Amino acid sequence: MQIGSGAIAATTIAKNILQPHLLAASPRPVAPSDTVRFASIGTGIRGCEHLQASLSVPGIQCVAVCDLYDSRHTAAQEAVQNPSVPATRDYRTILDRKDVDSVLIATMDHNHRHIFEDAVAAGKDVYCEKPMSHTVEDGFAMMEAAHKHNRMVCVGSQRVSSILYAKAKEIYDSGKLGDVFSINAYWDRNSPSGAWVYPIPSDASEKTIDWNSFLGEAPKKAFDPVRFFRWRCFTDYGEGLGGDLFVHLISGIHFITGTTQPAQRGISSGGLFHFKDGREFPDLIETLYDYPNFRVTLRCNLMNNGGEFIAFYGNKGTMIIKDSTLTYKPEDTRPEPEGYSIYGWPKSLRDPYLKEWDEQHPEPKALQWKTEDQGETYTVPKGYSDTVDHQTNFYHAVRSRKPVVENEIFGNNAAIGCHLANFSYFNKTVAVWDGSSKKIVKG
Repeated sequence: MQIGSGAIAATTIAKNILQPHLLAASPRPVAPSDTVRFASIGTGIRGCEHLQASLSVPGIQCVAVCDLYDSRHTAAQEAVQNPSVPATRDYRTILDRKDVDSVLIATMDHNHRHIFEDAVAAGKDVYCEKPMSHTVEDGFAMMEAAHKHNRMVCVGSQRVSSILYAKAKEIYDSGKLGDVFSINAYWDRNSPSGAWVYPIPSDASEKTIDWNSFLGEAPKKAFDPVRFFRWRCFTDYGEGLGGDLFVHLISGIHFITGTTQPAQRGISSGGLFHFKDGREFPDLIETLYDYPNFRVTLRCNLMNNGGEFIAFYGNKGTMIIKDSTLTYKPEDTRPEPEGYSIYGWPKSLRDPYLKEWDEQHPEPKALQWKTEDQGETYTVPKGYSDTVDHQTNFYHAVRSRKPVVENEIFGNNAAIGCHLANFSYFNKTVAVWDGSSKKIVKG
């Protein structure tokens, strides 16, 4: 009796639960002399998330918070569980403090550069939320400032520190995928909140918000709370889906593949179909990127809850990250006789071909059958936070003076990918990265 190759294969794949990194899980307390004292500049949605995560990071202390909206001072104090932590609108007073070792920048994107430059000039190490830059010029200026003042920098696409992405990189580096020339990723959401249509707080006014500081070097406009709270919708302050979601996907792809340069070019398609609320960015964007050794397609769609997805398609296997689950499945590369075109041959030619193929590929002897490799599946433990791991890696860098993976160079390369996507979309052209001039040009 002959046994098919898959007959004795397992029908299900056990899901392996990954263990957190020892660095973040270490029960040993950090010596008081090694405690890193930080201040959060920007305490909105992401800023408060960072403050909450910081409570799980060993050896750090929040000593000040800053935001242009007064009610966020209270929100920050609640997030860090310290009602007495000093709060201010003016970030420069924080930079003047000698007890602040580092700052966490979680402001609107267009304010990143000047806060970053002032912070490193003041001798502070910087954790800067993604995307690092609002423009290509901003990114290179921030890199130059970090290098000039010899500061540690971490950019906040936290997936780069995720144990799930570390496992994905391990699989990719092992060669189990074979040659990977095609990578596809998307991050889709389907809610007003997912499209940044946040409610306006009842106390929002020119008295409670420093509107002029919010505008900074952006064009002057009359007070508009919609622009303040839904800033990602507007080109003056953010990069839309590119800066909010593409940057995570690009950062993950760069980390897993070991890519150290931005994409060579990108071409985007999309449109504003549903959220016609005065915003300037599309609610659907798809971009095709050319890298030297592979191609990447990215999509963000605010009209379908598809979640977060990255797939690496190799000639020996496929690896998919879907939300908090990683799956690797090998391709069946065992030799097989041609089973399609030969049925256009006469029997007198087909039968000798099959007979010769069988002779050249004898079946394994009894008890020498190998079960078919069904692949691997991994997930993270309940309650796992890659933000905690990302912060932990940064503060370890502050102490050790050894840079993190997602430093200013990595962060700038990822941000350039966002700028390529938006340049192509708004100019309706191919966006080409000119590394020699450090500019995006029309293709």
